[in-house]
Amino acid sequence: MQCYLTRYAFLFFKVMLMDRLDAFEKMLDDIQRQAELEQTEMDRLKAAGKEKTATYRQYFGNRLVYKTILDTYRRYGLID
Repeated sequence: MQCYLTRYAFLFFKVMLMDRLDAFEKMLDDIQRQAELEQTEMDRLKAAGKEKTATYRQYFGNRLVYKTILDTYRRYGLID
């Protein structure tokens, strides 16, 4: 009986940890993709001389947030 419960608990926690890992990987991918997309858009706006627009400034603020998040992941060794 105890062996069954231990095995069940192990499987439960394994599934839970895998779900968390999958969520982390999805979030990381979304942040990296969005950061790249917004950098491309900022480059386009800059080439058009629109660095003073609200849109450009919003992208700039977003980039700071993305950079902070990704730097934190790097500091903890979660990404290269």
